[in-house]
Amino acid sequence: MSLNRPITRRTVLGGAAAALALSVAPRSVLGADYPSRPVTVVVPWGAGGGTDATGRMIAALLEKRLGGSFNVVNRTGGSGVVGHSAIANAAPDGYTIGLVTVEITMMHHVGLTELTSADYTPLGLMNADSPGITVSSDSPYGDVESLAKAIAESEPGTFKASGTGQGGIWHLALIGWLLSMDLAPDHVTWVPSEGSAPAMQDLIAGGIDLVTVSLAETKAMVDAGRAKNLALMADARAASHPDVPTVKEAGGQFSLSTWRGICGPKDMDPVAAEAISTALAEIAQDPEFVEFMNSRGFGITYLDPAAHADMMSTTDAIMSDALTAAGLASS
Repeated sequence: MSLNRPITRRTVLGGAAAALALSVAPRSVLGADYPSRPVTVVVPWGAGGGTDATGRMIAALLEKRLGGSFNVVNRTGGSGVVGHSAIANAAPDGYTIGLVTVEITMMHHVGLTELTSADYTPLGLMNADSPGITVSSDSPYGDVESLAKAIAESEPGTFKASGTGQGGIWHLALIGWLLSMDLAPDHVTWVPSEGSAPAMQDLIAGGIDLVTVSLAETKAMVDAGRAKNLALMADARAASHPDVPTVKEAGGQFSLSTWRGICGPKDMDPVAAEAISTALAEIAQDPEFVEFMNSRGFGITYLDPAAHADMMSTTDAIMSDALTAAGLASS
């Protein structure tokens, strides 16, 4: 079973000449009056997680290119609804933007909000990752085969997992994996959290048995020897984690990807949108950004605004089918 769909990569090198030309263009071409005051960058997930880290790096690099202040604000709650609503409902003047994550293609299907990707101005996709299966370092399971076997043989509800809110992308990752083993979607109890960081803390504290978040979001705990990655829900091993096998290598048939992109409210001021989208194209190939993402295991996948919009629309249809199959879609 696979919920992956190919995301066409607009390779950085393919647009290098155009990006370079824009990077040296007079400031007036990019909107000399923008920004004239601080810009708020909304992150819908908790501090310390992968979305937060990515958002803060992008904000810092936007400051370098556009001047002014780009201030990250974590607006958590409602399984991502609070933060995504703050972006969509902001004045479209370019002074509130944010990281819109794959959850925007899911939340309305499960009845959490009426917001969809159509309520935003896409400015550039910056990242895509697949979820892993991670346990604490003192877990008795040393590989995904033994964990899967134990789960399959357990009574429903024996095992607990976390990583995001109810119905979020990492929850869907768990459900997809369970379905691929012919288990009920709720065979493992999902413990909702406001992001990967609190889920990892709960894992280390012994409150849950496994997390299904990106490998990048487990890196700090894994490097500290407090957690271990058992598998990756992808079609191939990650270049950043070549030692972590895929679920498919262990006989599973499930893969999935999540993503993060910068968006503003619908009908955003075109001058501000152009300035930010141009800067994002440059940031995607900036050595500082590349090093930051690679060192943390984040995948760099850049799409320009038009392709970003198409990808979100396509993902929405995919998630509708997936959530319906899992019994999570609202009627």
